[in-house]
Amino acid sequence: MTHGALIETDEIVAQAVDDLILCEPLFASVIKNTGVPKPRFRSDGFQTLLQAIVSQQVSVAAANAIWSRLEFENFLDSHKILQTNEDHLKAVGLSRQKIRYAKALAAADLDYIALRKKSDDEVIRILTEVTGIGVWTAEIYAMFSLKRADIFAAGDLALKESTRLLFSLDERPTEGELRVLSKKWSPWRSVAALLLWDYYGFTKNREGVV
Repeated sequence: MTHGALIETDEIVAQAVDDLILCEPLFASVIKNTGVPKPRFRSDGFQTLLQAIVSQQVSVAAANAIWSRLEFENFLDSHKILQTNEDHLKAVGLSRQKIRYAKALAAADLDYIALRKKSDDEVIRILTEVTGIGVWTAEIYAMFSLKRADIFAAGDLALKESTRLLFSLDERPTEGELRVLSKKWSPWRSVAALLLWDYYGFTKNREGVV
């Protein structure tokens, strides 16, 4: 394989947390409040990326409703997406733009098995070449579906806000600033992201935000 460690067990996460605290002591306060994060897993493949497209810029409830209709119509297969006309896909709730993205993903005919052995940079490059798949989606796929240990989705709003809170910054860091900051958390940047997401949830619950 050409990539680094995989986040597959609680033990690997615990090891990563220990290493991260050594290079960034503030993470110790996160652990104190949230505990050691759990690995997050998603399946890999066409359906996972299709679901990411469906979920773009809509509420969770709306995305779930559209996904249920896609399941009912058996539109979760790339061949089905390519064969189905736009009006039928629009009827299940997909916008014209998302239909274009879904068909582009289906037409890309990605080798998802081979993707598992690609380097992190190759995974991001290959996925973002598909219309409708941005850097954030590609990074989340690499983290959760491919279990990569050294990915940091610096464009994520919750990660920006959590970093602002943890580091007592006046403003949220930009994506570029957060990418620079996260470099020192390598080779466990994915676990650093898990810590920051957990801390975001903790701080928002503490503030009474639902």
